[in-house]
Amino acid sequence: MLSSGDVLEHPVTREKIVVRKTARDTDGELFQVDFYLQPGAFVAAEHIHPFQEERFEVIAGTLRGRVGGKDLTSGPGETVVVPKGTPHVWWNSGDDELHVLVEVRPALRFERFFETFFGLAQDGKVDPKTGLPNPLQLAVMMRTFRQELVLARPPQLVQTVLFGVLTPLAKLLGYRGECPYPTARQAQAS
Repeated sequence: MLSSGDVLEHPVTREKIVVRKTARDTDGELFQVDFYLQPGAFVAAEHIHPFQEERFEVIAGTLRGRVGGKDLTSGPGETVVVPKGTPHVWWNSGDDELHVLVEVRPALRFERFFETFFGLAQDGKVDPKTGLPNPLQLAVMMRTFRQELVLARPPQLVQTVLFGVLTPLAKLLGYRGECPYPTARQAQAS
C-alpha cells in the first residue's frame, strides 16, 4: 500500500513517480503524484481511463502527447485535462527533465495499478523496449484494473474477449493481477 512520499521507478520507460496524496489520504477523491520523465522517457502505451479524469500540470520541461487523437505540446504553467473515456499518451521529447503534477479523480485503485506495473518493471518482467509485461501478465493485470485503465488499441470489445480468454490460463500459470512494488515487499518481510 502506497503512502505519501513513496517513490516508484520504471527502469524501461524511465518514469519516476513521487506520491503526494493517495486514495486513503483523500477519501477516494484523488490520487496525486509528481511524475518525472528523463529526456526520451515515455508512458508505455496509449490508454483510456473509463471512469476517471486525469489532469497534468507541467511544472518544468515540455510535455508532448496525444489526447483524443490530437497532438499537443505543453510547457511550464500549462494544464492538460483528459476527460474520462479519452485515449491519451504522453512523453518527454525535450532535452530537460519533464516534471508534471498528475491528478486522477476519483482515485479508484489507480495507485495499486502503478505499484503493480512499476513493480513488474523493477523485477525485470517487462519488455526491454516497450516497458509492457508479456501478454499473459498483461491480460490478468488489465482485467484486474479494468475500472482504472484500458488500452486504446485494440478495440475494447477485442480486449475484453482476449483478456477474458487469457486470464484463466495466466492465473493457472501463476500470474497475478496485483503485485507489490519491491520496497513494499521489503517492508512486509520486516
